[in-house]
Amino acid sequence: MKTVTIEDLKQFVFIENPVYAPDGKTLAFIKATADEKNNGYHRDLYLVKDGKVRQYTSKENTSFVLWDNETEMILSRKAEKTGTTELLKLSADGGEAIPWMTLPFPLIKLHKLDNGNYVAIGSVKADEPDAWKEKEQKKVEDQSSCTVVDELPYWMNGAGYINQDRNCLFVIHNGEIDRITGIDMNVDETVVDGNRVYYTYSKKDPSICLYQKLYCYDGETGEISCCYDAWTHSIQNLYLLNETLFFQASDMKEYGVNETGNICTIENGMIVTVCKPDRSMYNSVASDIALGGGKQSAVMDGALYSLETEEDHTRIVRYDEDGRKTIIKDAEETLFCMDAADHRIAYVSSSTSSLQELFELDVNTGEVTKLTDFNGAYVQDTTISIPERVDYESEGKSLHGWVIKPVGYEKGKKYPCVLDVHGGPRTVYGSSFFHEMQVWAAEGYFVCFTNIKGSDGRGDAFADIRGDYGGEDYRDLMTFMDRVLETYPDIDENRLCETGGSYGGFMTNWIITHTDRFCCAASQRSIASWISFSLIADIGPEFGTDQCGAKKSWDDATFDKLWHHSPLKYIRNAHTPTLFIHSDQDYRCPLSEGMQMMQGLAVQGVETRLCIFHGENHELSRSGKPANRIRRLREITDWFEQHTKA
Repeated sequence: MKTVTIEDLKQFVFIENPVYAPDGKTLAFIKATADEKNNGYHRDLYLVKDGKVRQYTSKENTSFVLWDNETEMILSRKAEKTGTTELLKLSADGGEAIPWMTLPFPLIKLHKLDNGNYVAIGSVKADEPDAWKEKEQKKVEDQSSCTVVDELPYWMNGAGYINQDRNCLFVIHNGEIDRITGIDMNVDETVVDGNRVYYTYSKKDPSICLYQKLYCYDGETGEISCCYDAWTHSIQNLYLLNETLFFQASDMKEYGVNETGNICTIENGMIVTVCKPDRSMYNSVASDIALGGGKQSAVMDGALYSLETEEDHTRIVRYDEDGRKTIIKDAEETLFCMDAADHRIAYVSSSTSSLQELFELDVNTGEVTKLTDFNGAYVQDTTISIPERVDYESEGKSLHGWVIKPVGYEKGKKYPCVLDVHGGPRTVYGSSFFHEMQVWAAEGYFVCFTNIKGSDGRGDAFADIRGDYGGEDYRDLMTFMDRVLETYPDIDENRLCETGGSYGGFMTNWIITHTDRFCCAASQRSIASWISFSLIADIGPEFGTDQCGAKKSWDDATFDKLWHHSPLKYIRNAHTPTLFIHSDQDYRCPLSEGMQMMQGLAVQGVETRLCIFHGENHELSRSGKPANRIRRLREITDWFEQHTKA
């Protein structure tokens, strides 16, 4: 049996976007693998038909877009011309993919109407909204390398500069394309009912509004009508049950921007609450073995079937029209995406001892069928250390975490330990294989992790740490670390390492400025100052003040509150050797945050190192280029080795 290594990333298979055909008889999905030669990922289309899994593409690097009918699919591939989308059609009966059309804009989503027309969400520039009609690119007069920004957000993680970008609805009829919505607002979400398209609209004036209005486009008459005409709610997750429109809506007054939306509908132009979900209606379990994902919910048999995060795992629930919830599947595993049709639910799943595979649940019988075994040989031939649960109490809360023992563990021998803190903060660690943790266990480390106050899976009140970042959440972590050391005496308390990314990066920065109990730390895509974060990050203007419990007035009290929760304020207390990992295209937790912390340590003579990954964004550890993901994990592991072997 071999042990898990950093290079194993090249062997993993990732499964994305399972989607049933309209008749429910055929299931399409994407299999993605690392492309070492091109330092990227190669994606192939697979179908499950008549109980058999069959590969349908190999040369094309394709993504699934839409079932055109029961037997034909629309796929996309990277277009030769920047800013366009190349679409192909492929028959489920076999044959080659045939070029269909090239859209003169980046495609975000595509729907087919009952009348045979298509409706697309595409991106255009507000200051040049009809440039997509030009057959040839305009000659650029200004050759200077200058980007102008005049609105917020002007950049977005994973998308780059988005100043003046607007998502618009387009109708496609017999190859002709017409834009049907204006450029004053953004189309955010859509759902189709026959020939009607319901969609949400948000505005930029000059900064983005977190609320949406609700509209309907009639594909037969071309008319646009407003269903809800007030900037009062965030409206998301549109779906239809028996021709009635449902959605999640939140006014964000009780729990801020992370508040779970109520399931609602529209009556006489007003939002009416049907029920209040007590859990997030999506998977929020952190993982480094997933890439593109897929749907989090689907409509079947007059009900909504949805993923739901329950404490430390994912389950499938059903919501009826009256809001009644029924648990359909609940097990200690992580479900990444799903689709539903013809009394069956297809889902991608992982457990603590297995990587992603595709499964199918028969809702009527409860029978589960494993459809793929892409990662089976790897799991069978590799020693995987299974996490052990550790229960503890902290400030009146019953919490639990996990400890992974070193591979080849010998009782009585002393080992180093890594504390790993998740991001979010509204995510969770749970029942899923985690590559980096298994690497450290194979290298001879204990690894421990937990879900503290602020994590998802236990409702809005538990997830709410607004105005208390670095407070109860930090104390929960230290209490957990104490409990782990008490439970596992073979951990050497002089060789404790710590790491985390995003919120976990913030917490790493907070930890090294508030305690010296760790011999080293690795801070990833972190936050140093809530002031600079709020004024630079793509989500900063709303998220920073909201999470710190500060007013948006930007008076002295706001600055004082943001600075109070900033690790940089306490940099004089830091003595822990710390590695910083950041990406130069991370606009969620910008590079400047890591730079401030690194320089703050360096000028005080504290050992430090900053690794800047070029061309990567906030998703480096999850979907970055394979070579960069491997280098990142090697940098962290080597840093731990350097400071635990000394």
